[in-house]
Amino acid sequence: MEDFSYVLTSDLDLFVRVKIASLEGFRPQKTFTETLDDPYLRHTATTKTTWNEWLVIPVKYRDLPLTAQLAITIWDVYAPRKAIPLGSTTFALFGKNNTLKKGKHKLYVWPWEEADGQLHTTTPSKIQEFTEMDRLEKLMRKYECGDIPRVDWLDHLVFREIEKINKHECATSKKLFLYIDLPQFDFPLVFNEKEYPLPPPTHPRAVDSDLILVADPEIARDNPVESKHRKLARSHRNGPLDRDLKPNAKIRDELNKILRYPPTQNLTTEEKDLLWKFRFYLTRDKKALTKFLKCVVWTDPVETKQAVDLLLVWVDIDVEDALELLGLTFENFSVRHYAVLQLKKADDDELLLYLLQLVQALKFENLGERPNVLESPLAEFLIDRGIKNPILGNYFHWYLMVECEDKMMGKMYARVAYQFMTNMTEVPEQFHRRDVLRRQGELVATLLKISKELRASKEPRPKKIERLQAFIIDPKNELMSFPPLPLPLDAQVQVTGILPEKASVMKSALSPLRLTFSCLDGSEYMVLFKTGDDLRQDQLVVQIITLMDRLLRKENLDLRLTPYKVLATGTDHGMVQFIPSLPLATILAENYNNILNFLKSDQEGGTRSATVSSAVMDNYIRSTAGYCVIMYLLGVGDRHLDNLLLTRNGNLFHIDFGFILGRDPKPFPPPMKLSREMVEAMGGAASPQYQKFKSYCFIAFNNLRKSANLILNLFSLMVGANVPDIAIEPDKAVWKVQERFRLDLSDEEAIQYFSTLINESLGAVFPQVMEKIHQVAQLLRS
Repeated sequence: MEDFSYVLTSDLDLFVRVKIASLEGFRPQKTFTETLDDPYLRHTATTKTTWNEWLVIPVKYRDLPLTAQLAITIWDVYAPRKAIPLGSTTFALFGKNNTLKKGKHKLYVWPWEEADGQLHTTTPSKIQEFTEMDRLEKLMRKYECGDIPRVDWLDHLVFREIEKINKHECATSKKLFLYIDLPQFDFPLVFNEKEYPLPPPTHPRAVDSDLILVADPEIARDNPVESKHRKLARSHRNGPLDRDLKPNAKIRDELNKILRYPPTQNLTTEEKDLLWKFRFYLTRDKKALTKFLKCVVWTDPVETKQAVDLLLVWVDIDVEDALELLGLTFENFSVRHYAVLQLKKADDDELLLYLLQLVQALKFENLGERPNVLESPLAEFLIDRGIKNPILGNYFHWYLMVECEDKMMGKMYARVAYQFMTNMTEVPEQFHRRDVLRRQGELVATLLKISKELRASKEPRPKKIERLQAFIIDPKNELMSFPPLPLPLDAQVQVTGILPEKASVMKSALSPLRLTFSCLDGSEYMVLFKTGDDLRQDQLVVQIITLMDRLLRKENLDLRLTPYKVLATGTDHGMVQFIPSLPLATILAENYNNILNFLKSDQEGGTRSATVSSAVMDNYIRSTAGYCVIMYLLGVGDRHLDNLLLTRNGNLFHIDFGFILGRDPKPFPPPMKLSREMVEAMGGAASPQYQKFKSYCFIAFNNLRKSANLILNLFSLMVGANVPDIAIEPDKAVWKVQERFRLDLSDEEAIQYFSTLINESLGAVFPQVMEKIHQVAQLLRS
């Protein structure tokens, strides 16, 4: 049995739309006697009037009853300042199986009558007569919905014949028909009444009182008195008194307090009224716009117009605030268009940092309603920038490809991907890039094939490695050598083949492939190709690490982070950049005995120096501090010494981000992973190096707190993504990140707070026990 995807009308918060296409057929006639008696009556045999206009009805799909009908009356000019009904029709919006109708429809027009709109109407849109054209139009609706396969050459012939039949029937028919179009949605819309939450249970008695508590079922409804008061308080005037209004010192402090709120903070009614009152004064503050737009009542057309007009005079906002305006909260088209205009100020490198979230923001663009993808300012902007910059376009393409696999939004993303490819081929100098993306897809498909085979195989690892190398050498697979191709994982790198002698299969249940690509410039690039693992969560975490690294570098703080590249090429496979390094567990278990001995050894691990070079120790201290702060802020869990890696240059970094936002499979996890062995490598808790480590932690924590709104806005755009630890509680995801920034603390209090976290992590006993258990489990597995 095939899966059937659908959407309930109760979940669709959009206005009903209908396109009035044309009026065709035989115009109703009055008798010759009636025409003589009334000179205003016109006598015309046939008519064809074309409008092609979309009408937006101020009723939302979620509020439609099952018996909803469109009552359409066509009016004709009768006399000066007077009209008469030329005809009418009544069309039921829901069809069989309680499914909302869509696509093109031909409605019979009843002459000289007004539509009554009744359930048992006297002006129905369908009559008993069934012509050949009616049958063909029914088939055409199926064709437009994709139920009938498309064959271009045959379709042209059929359409020509249909046009002849239609022209013939219009010429011979004595009836009048109205043609309308209904929106085409990605999924069928099935009628469902909105379910309202039940009021809280009535308590028999209040605590320490004889009063009975009764729930008020109307407590969540708008109070008309308060609504009227709001309109009076806000005063819809737009005159000089409003424009020249300035706050006194006390009110200015209140406004500044509101502007410092994080994006998740809900505004009170009083705060909203205050922002509205001083809206003209606030236009000079770029941080005030997002807060002001939250105070607007968007169902009020007067307020909406004033708010949109103010966008034209408001000082330009930062990119981080523009990202907030692209979230689910802001539906107004003008606001979202304004946000895109601000995004255009970002250069390609900065835009690449936010691209993952901007692709997710397409879900909030109502693209299902738009016949053309380019009607969305965000989609048009991303497509344009993706065409102009091949690196940006590479990642945009792969982000879209993964989202195309989504059951709910896949069709929408497929439309965006198709438009991206179409626009690309229309630019002469970009035409070849379509072939590049096709070749990348073929490369990924080939690697996916061998990866799945090896993963399913029960052969020992040496045999799997032998099979992999033979697969690469086989000429028909075209892996050993091929024309230069941008690597999907890192489009700045041109690869020309895979070195078979350096290919391997890693020791893991998923048997990831370790591949070494030869590059056009003579260098090598090592990649892990994983199958059976959803890399989208790792991709998100590494993206945030990359962003945080850039933010810290802007503050002249280089913490030697290693944000290796991750790219999900599908929902269960992808590529990971391989950084030569060793897990701390391996370093402590093998002949190094401790981290310090490893840092003293040379690149091959043979000879060992008497001391660690200052550069290597500086790398170790900085990178350990950086990852301690970032892993705490993102709530990364399941931290053990096997997913903490260390390079010969002293760069420590984390891998495998299967648990984030405070989730952890182990009980009583510490705030961050900081073991006794890691501190001993710095010289112990009393050493100057350890104090330097703590100082880096404090500076990084406070610097990243300054950019908390940007991080929160990025996570807010990801709440609809299929990232496992966000999908568990999407409404709490942003709050979990915000909680760790401790925005309620001053810089001095934040330093004391983080110092406590370091001491708590270092002194935790239970994680040490769990680490021993994990080591035993790894030995048994090997």
